[in-house]
Amino acid sequence: MTTSNTRIDAAVDGAGIGRFLDGFFSDDAHIDRNKWNYADGCLLLAARALYEATGERKYADYVLAYAARYVGRDGTIFTYRPEHHKLDDILPGRGLLFACERMGDGRYLTALRALEKQLETQPRTASGNYWHKDIYPHQVWLDGLFMAQPFRAELDAFRGRADSLPDILSQFETVRKVMRDERTGLYVHGWDESRAAFWADPVTGRSKNVWLRAMGWMLMALADTVEAAGPDARERLSPLGAFLREALDALLVWRDPETGLFWQVVDRPDLAASGNYLETSGSAMTAAAILKGCRLGLLPEGTYRPAAESILAGLARYRLAMRDGAPVLAGTCAVAGLGPERGRRDGTAEYYFSEPVADNDNKGVAALGMAWAQYLMLTGKENANHEC
Repeated sequence: MTTSNTRIDAAVDGAGIGRFLDGFFSDDAHIDRNKWNYADGCLLLAARALYEATGERKYADYVLAYAARYVGRDGTIFTYRPEHHKLDDILPGRGLLFACERMGDGRYLTALRALEKQLETQPRTASGNYWHKDIYPHQVWLDGLFMAQPFRAELDAFRGRADSLPDILSQFETVRKVMRDERTGLYVHGWDESRAAFWADPVTGRSKNVWLRAMGWMLMALADTVEAAGPDARERLSPLGAFLREALDALLVWRDPETGLFWQVVDRPDLAASGNYLETSGSAMTAAAILKGCRLGLLPEGTYRPAAESILAGLARYRLAMRDGAPVLAGTCAVAGLGPERGRRDGTAEYYFSEPVADNDNKGVAALGMAWAQYLMLTGKENANHEC
């Protein structure tokens, strides 16, 4: 066992990441039963990954129960509105792919086709990227990369094809070109090709700040897309591995040296007294992307894995707590976005500080679950979540 392994194992034994996740996923009380939504989709991805890492049937059942609840016998997805063209609505489709592979039920194929048809009609910028939603015309958000691109790659692989790969790669390349700050190497949250949005820089079209979870969405999108496309497509997607390394190198210099975590507005630790804080979900997403990148061979393990372990140790020590006799994962930004109304969600640092901070938020728990699963798979500790 390496020194870095010993450090993270000690932290996990003390704080119980595995026990926390085991309890959280013991039932589906945290799933919203009345709306097809991306936050629940994140939990499905965490459950899938935990099932792959541990082989425990309850994680597979978690995903299958959700799929059965939301997809009718005719393949209709309950509450799904494709005409809204929300990229967020594509993400839970990765849970349906899992259900389709395991159950062989035709209704899931019908549901997957509905999601695919949305993407076929999704409005695009002139440069070729999906709009984030109909209500955000000409806008690209980092969030949307994670919502749509791994699904497309996985659906292609499920069908034994690679039709979408050139367009997937092109959309990532465009984001790198227009949303990356060449000075810092960090990516802003959003970009408006039309420059019409009130939050957009009139010259570059970029939003004002680097929101941590947006960076986390993008990092996971890069690693997930490569994995979802399958080993035969890995060489074709090699630029995504390079983008992952480049973005991580820019981000990791901003890690808090005491906790190992990252700030809500990444590059403004000087604003801690004004409300900036160390945020849970984006930190966990970064760990998940690093660990998956190491496992897939996209990142040199000796260089990057210690950073991911430090993040996990920090989450265990500083973000897992007992409140009213129950374990909670604290410190997750509940929500953040850009517009559409002028005067709100304006992309300023103060805006990102103003959104509520939640306990046991689905996005934070899911990111921790994905990071923990990747750690188990990378280290081969399939039963570690019961040993700690």
